[in-house]
Amino acid sequence: MPIYEVREHQHRTVLPFTAAPAEVRLLRQATTAQLGQWGVPHAMEKTELVVTELATNVIKHVGEGTSATLVLEWGGERLRVEVHDKSYSTPSLSAVGCDDECGRGLHLLAAVTADWGTVLTAAGKSVWCEIALGPEQVCQRLERAAAALQSYRPGSGTALEGRLRDTALKESAVELIADLLHWTASCGFDPDDVLDQAQLHFEAEPGVAA
Repeated sequence: MPIYEVREHQHRTVLPFTAAPAEVRLLRQATTAQLGQWGVPHAMEKTELVVTELATNVIKHVGEGTSATLVLEWGGERLRVEVHDKSYSTPSLSAVGCDDECGRGLHLLAAVTADWGTVLTAAGKSVWCEIALGPEQVCQRLERAAAALQSYRPGSGTALEGRLRDTALKESAVELIADLLHWTASCGFDPDDVLDQAQLHFEAEPGVAA
């Protein structure tokens, strides 16, 4: 599977591939590597899922062995994923609710992406999805962190306000991080390496001050 970096677009990569199960794994690996180079590792999980669904749909509904192309494009607070194939048949959400696997896959894509659609081209069609990288992503992290801290807050049965609440939540955050590092070490991982990776993810978030 050759990879072409489009130089005139700093954040655009084109990856031609053959529709086959083995190629899907290679596409995920190439996607992860590219997002790492771009500095958006927090988007890897969703993007791998989107790439897998779109490439698998080409195999199922266009045909194994056909030629297709994956395009990754990043700009601002959105990451765009496109898969181009040679079929003019466009997918639709209207079939969802029955046993159609493509319909279920499209519902999954609609649930994890900010937007998606289909464009007919001279050679077939393009199915695209956009993944939010901006404030929406940060908001999700804040919500998860707040939920986790509730179980670590000292005196959780007592309602705290103002500075007392802020101090308690800070202590809870320290305890939570310490417990996670203990767990990391018990699993045979290097806590310093985990902290370094977490710092990279934090600094890569849009809106995080340098």
